Amino acid sequence: MTFLVRLKVLAIPNEIPSSEFASKDLADWLGYIESLHPKSIAMGLDRVNLMIDRLQLQTPFPLITVGGTNGKGSSCAMLEQIYLQAGYRVGCYTSPHILRYNERVRVAGLPVSDAMLCSAFSVVEQARREEPAIALTYFEVGTLAALWHFMQAGVDVAVLEIGLGGRLDAVNAFEPSCTIVTSVDLDHQEFLGDTREAIGYEKAGIFRPGVPAICGDNDPPEALIKHAIAVDAALACWAKDFSAGVENDCWHYQVKNKTRYTLPMPALLGKYQLNNAACAVAAVEALQERLPVTLESMALGLRNLKLAGRFQIIQPPHSGTKHTKLVFDVAHNPHAARALAGNLQVMRSGAAVAQPSKTFAVFAMLADKDCGGVIAAVSDEIDAWYVADTANPRGALANDLAQQIAYISDEPTIKTFASADKAYIQACIDIEACMDANENDKIIVFGSFFTVASVMQLLPNTLCE
Repeated sequence: MTFLVRLKVLAIPNEIPSSEFASKDLADWLGYIESLHPKSIAMGLDRVNLMIDRLQLQTPFPLITVGGTNGKGSSCAMLEQIYLQAGYRVGCYTSPHILRYNERVRVAGLPVSDAMLCSAFSVVEQARREEPAIALTYFEVGTLAALWHFMQAGVDVAVLEIGLGGRLDAVNAFEPSCTIVTSVDLDHQEFLGDTREAIGYEKAGIFRPGVPAICGDNDPPEALIKHAIAVDAALACWAKDFSAGVENDCWHYQVKNKTRYTLPMPALLGKYQLNNAACAVAAVEALQERLPVTLESMALGLRNLKLAGRFQIIQPPHSGTKHTKLVFDVAHNPHAARALAGNLQVMRSGAAVAQPSKTFAVFAMLADKDCGGVIAAVSDEIDAWYVADTANPRGALANDLAQQIAYISDEPTIKTFASADKAYIQACIDIEACMDANENDKIIVFGSFFTVASVMQLLPNTLCE
């Protein structure tokens, strides 16, 4: 009875007596929760576990937890769409966002409203202030608010993206029904370690005894496999237990080298997306008894999904006839940059033009990333660099990035700018002014979520285009 009474109180935020809570809009809340903890990243589950007890967040629906260095967002989007097509009410929590915080929390395929997010934040804040008060990070508050909202919204299944690492990430405080590690590579070394083995161990921290654990990495670290065995997780690995075989315009989901399903190619471009798609299908298979899904729903989910900033190609609304392609990609580590380079190679080789096409890069990164590794991965595909500062305390300076490009590339063309949007505007001017420009020339915007967001703000309706 106590549980029901407390849920009733928490579920009606306008009954909270604090006028301070009622007066906050979403921007106020986001600014406020950034100030709650002295560190922007503070690994550990103790704080979140205390809050789960205070909020009584024992979720009655299955949770699919998705981790990995790259591919998490794509796999989450695929799972979300497959379950939506199957008729389920789906909650999806991902990070970071590109333009609006609401992108992080979706129910039934739609971003949650400002008012609902504010309600969730107010409930979390009320519980946080109980004695003793708990200092939470921005991500911890967001995670708790998302799960609380999913409970109020009555979702049938929730797909949760790990924010950083896995073992000590706030999402990992919630007990999953299925887990996925999409890939393992070097990123966030200051928190996760500087080898694939160390990082693989951290990613494997989301595995649970007897719970399906899916790994889409082409060469999973031994530490990940050993941890799965140690906790007795039901591990299935890419190539060994499941795989994808391509044939014309479709692919075969294979189990032990035998075709289980034939499906359309994922709507997200890139050969690596087949790994993500196979991981998503493996998770759906693992939960079939609890959440039945037809082959038709899997096909519709893969065919209809959209995800901003993952090799997203659009035609700029203001361009002339000389170039028609604009590519957004949030690639921000060498592993993702190698995938981007592969996509650009395919794009370049497929261009049926008399002269080679040109690629103009609008580029900005965070200084704590492997900027040199990213530049080296894509430099052969770039004809001109438009390098920008990032409006973030962690942002790398354009001049520093330009020096690294000059050191790595062979006689590169480089221009520097105060922001990515200014770099993009100049790239448009320059590409249109080229005497030998052709319709297969392109501008790619990449290096971080901040870079993509800065340019997307100039272009209406590009988020899901």
